[in-house]
Amino acid sequence: MVVPSITRLKSGPLGGDQQLGALISEQKVGMLIFFWDPMQPQPHDVDVKALLRICALYNVVTATNRATADFIVSSTLFHQDYKPIIKDYRSYVNRVV
Repeated sequence: MVVPSITRLKSGPLGGDQQLGALISEQKVGMLIFFWDPMQPQPHDVDVKALLRICALYNVVTATNRATADFIVSSTLFHQDYKPIIKDYRSYVNRVV
């Protein structure tokens, strides 16, 4: 069994969201399980939304609740190599609309 490496990051409000976003953009994160309480106000809500947006952009498997996390870790694909298809958005840069 392969043991995944663990990288400690700062707390979200102290820059951890940005650290994690950078790792995602460098394709060093294959899956994100991010639990949060939707009934509590999040002081860094903008950062959390940016993190979820970058996960969608880089096609990172993401769970924000226990049910989805259970599906991910119990999937037959969980222990296989998975290379996400990442759309190249560079063609949209400097495009005149």
